Amino acid sequence: MDNSTQTFLTKFILLGLSTIPGLQIFFSLLFLLMYMVSFSGNLILIIVVQFNTQLRTPMYFFLTNLAVIDICFSSTVVPKIISNTLSSDQSISFFGCAAQLYFHLSLGSTECLLLAVMAYDRYIAICKPLLYITIMSKTCCLYLAGGCWIVSFFDSFLLTFFTFQLPYCRSNFISHFFCEMPPLFHISCKDTWFNELMNYIAAGLIVLGLFLLILMSYLFITLTILKIRSTKEQQKAFSRCASHLTVVCLFYGAVMFIYLHPHYSDSPEHDKVVTVLYTVVTPMLNPIIYSVRNKEVKKAMKKTFYFRSYNRNFCSFSP
Repeated sequence: MDNSTQTFLTKFILLGLSTIPGLQIFFSLLFLLMYMVSFSGNLILIIVVQFNTQLRTPMYFFLTNLAVIDICFSSTVVPKIISNTLSSDQSISFFGCAAQLYFHLSLGSTECLLLAVMAYDRYIAICKPLLYITIMSKTCCLYLAGGCWIVSFFDSFLLTFFTFQLPYCRSNFISHFFCEMPPLFHISCKDTWFNELMNYIAAGLIVLGLFLLILMSYLFITLTILKIRSTKEQQKAFSRCASHLTVVCLFYGAVMFIYLHPHYSDSPEHDKVVTVLYTVVTPMLNPIIYSVRNKEVKKAMKKTFYFRSYNRNFCSFSP
């Protein structure tokens, strides 16, 4: 494709994780399985929080937001992969690619911001417990959650807009399994230094900046916990933070690798593997991590499903 054909570009071809048809099917089935686990796990978490009044706290409010984001986040990628594999048509329209990139960036940025807000919530709960109810009021939580969504969707609009202002005349083949900025930059016939600079600034502020703030908050949290005399209370406090810190390391680590290292074309296969980690694997693991390590969630799950099962059985045996 040359510059003259840029006007007529109507679709891209997604090459997927592998060019081998058999492996494409295998990866698609694997993605489908992980997507089903992710969708059902996050949905169960939302239902459990909504049906248990003891979980109506800021922490679980943000956790519900995170579950909604994870469902939507993986939904921007996996259904298209399955569709392309089943139909043997690996194409995606120009506007479909732009929409996929926009929502993927928006939801990914929202998750970054929300994980930082959750770290702030833990900081207030442990370091300023007497002020927790006052600071983390319902209004404050709504503003914090809403701010995460608004800032992310605005920032992602700018990045997506400038990405699709580029002329794509080298090829319309994207060496990836979905539309993402680095592989799109690679097939542009124009110098992408401005777009890459915007990408690094956005990633630096949102990803690296927030990650450093999270680490700082956990530094204060750790210092506060170490001052607690009771070993049992120390372990309880650390366990409350362990789930969140695990999710932060998984998600932020993968995102920083993709968006803050400059040479995409040097290691596209490695980048695909890392991208799978934060687009599919992390959304699947989040509800598992929060459920397995959280006694309150496990107790609420048993209560919710036992109560519903009991009601159903009671109704079935009623005259």
